[in-house]
Amino acid sequence: MNSSSYNSNVSSILSYRDSASTAMAKNLIILALGLTINSINCALIHTFRKHQVFYVNPRYILFIHLVVNDMIQLTTTVSLFVISYVFYKINVSVCCLIVTVAVFTTLNTPINLAVMAMECYIAVCFPLRHAELCTVRRTYILIVCIWVLSAVSLMPDLFLILASEPAWLFFSTVFCDRDTMFRHPVSIKKRDISYIVYLTGVWLTLLFAYIKIFFVAQAANSADGNAKKARNTILLHGFQLLLCMLTYIAPMLRNSLVYWFPKHYIHVLFVWYIIIQVLPRFISPIVYGLRDKIFKQHLRKYLLCGMRASNKPLLSVKLVMLSRFQITRIGVGSK
Repeated sequence: MNSSSYNSNVSSILSYRDSASTAMAKNLIILALGLTINSINCALIHTFRKHQVFYVNPRYILFIHLVVNDMIQLTTTVSLFVISYVFYKINVSVCCLIVTVAVFTTLNTPINLAVMAMECYIAVCFPLRHAELCTVRRTYILIVCIWVLSAVSLMPDLFLILASEPAWLFFSTVFCDRDTMFRHPVSIKKRDISYIVYLTGVWLTLLFAYIKIFFVAQAANSADGNAKKARNTILLHGFQLLLCMLTYIAPMLRNSLVYWFPKHYIHVLFVWYIIIQVLPRFISPIVYGLRDKIFKQHLRKYLLCGMRASNKPLLSVKLVMLSRFQITRIGVGSK
């Protein structure tokens, strides 16, 4: 599922090979974006781990699960992108492992967003029952259910490839993408159906939550601004989900891209890859890491402490140099 946009990129590489300088530039851009986003996410995870207040709040638990999931997803997709240029072909077993992880984590994202939207809906529309309905234990159970739902969609593909492909295939090398691994017609048909089912359910959940929160915000006249903030959060979830959904329509857009940009097709697909695979992973830190007051406050403390810690060695060196300079001046003066 990671694959659709990536597959378009992969297929274009098969037909059109970049020059060495262009390939180097693209890989550096992807690596820079991946490292930057993962560094931000690492700071968010560290902030979460250091403050117990986040451990008892289902909203932050779901958020940090989304961040960890996005880190894994981004790492695998960036790895696939770089591998397509550096090694071109890799062992089928290794490819199957990487693609499986990428598919799992990509499937998790929209479901996680739907669960977070429902948590916002309960917090705004049923504030007195929020603590009763949204407990830490139930939150972890929901996270397990998210992974189970993803497994229900993916595991049949794994069993099908094990049953239908010869054993020697797993010791050969292939150009690594989802369509190469799960190429059975049954897998392709099941994937299309599961996309429709999952995305319809998630979009209906987000739409329901947004409408309910919107009416609560209107009725409350947004006195405290909480309902408006929750409504804007749902909108950001919807925008992030919209970007994730572009992955599913990438195969249909491929022919259009060929028709519209025949001379710059591979470069357009590179930009398309960034929009679909990289940009959605950048929105998660914005939704909670930068918009949420509590999390932003603790994150700022963490960053300030890190800056002070990094400045301490430099300050100590300056003090040592200053003391030596003073001692030298005293020695010269006594002479």
